[in-house]
Amino acid sequence: AQMKTNVVYLSEASRLMSELSEGSIDLIYADPPFGTNNRQRSGDLSYSDSFDDYVQFIKEHAAHLQRVLNDSGTAYVHLDYRWVHYAKVELDLTFGRENFLGEIVWSYNFGGRGKNFFAKKHDTILVYAKQKGHHVFNYDDIDRIPYKAPEMQYVGRSREEAERRIAAGQVPTDVWDIPIIGTNSRERVGYPTQKPTSLIRRIVVASSPVGGVVLDPFCGSGTTAIVAASVGRRFIVCDKSEDAVRVTGERLTHAMVQFDTVR
Repeated sequence: AQMKTNVVYLSEASRLMSELSEGSIDLIYADPPFGTNNRQRSGDLSYSDSFDDYVQFIKEHAAHLQRVLNDSGTAYVHLDYRWVHYAKVELDLTFGRENFLGEIVWSYNFGGRGKNFFAKKHDTILVYAKQKGHHVFNYDDIDRIPYKAPEMQYVGRSREEAERRIAAGQVPTDVWDIPIIGTNSRERVGYPTQKPTSLIRRIVVASSPVGGVVLDPFCGSGTTAIVAASVGRRFIVCDKSEDAVRVTGERLTHAMVQFDTVR
């Protein structure tokens, strides 16, 4: 049977992924609850982020992520300082250490500051290929960023070549300076831990083919679905929260994206 795409599912992530066929997905962006043991809130909306055994939770989901990816596929797993190192061990065991592509550090430098240690202002995204070397990486399509020291481009180059490079900007490294969505941002939809479209767009554009299928098993506010549709990819997203599915549906409708909801 042809897999349905551009669908928002109300479902537990593991349940949905167990129903997807092996090797059916081009790119996964997984942003699971971070295991903070708090309730994450934004206005009236919230979700629980407590686990009896967070490592077991990661382990079970890792097996699904690895199975549904196709041979040129990539999985991005978005975590924070609390559990990322434990998760890395489990993901290495599942994907094979040889398929670890690297870690993205998302630096957002925003919010409160404690005085007892350096403020925690980054998340870590662990990135695995199904088969390193076969994975899609659209180097020429990635958004460029300004050089931090543009004057260095003149060293050993003609003036024209240096100015051309400076105007083009550089392909980002694995440290991404992208602001979080401000409280007053037009992008904000009022769902807790909403991720900025620019963060997800860089991932989707770099690591999936045009027309490919992007899976987000913890879709929250639906940013991945919005981004995938906007750059010519198909999406399958799910969340176990009725609020998340509703907010995602509203955003897609507002963006005039055709989609189905399955409850």
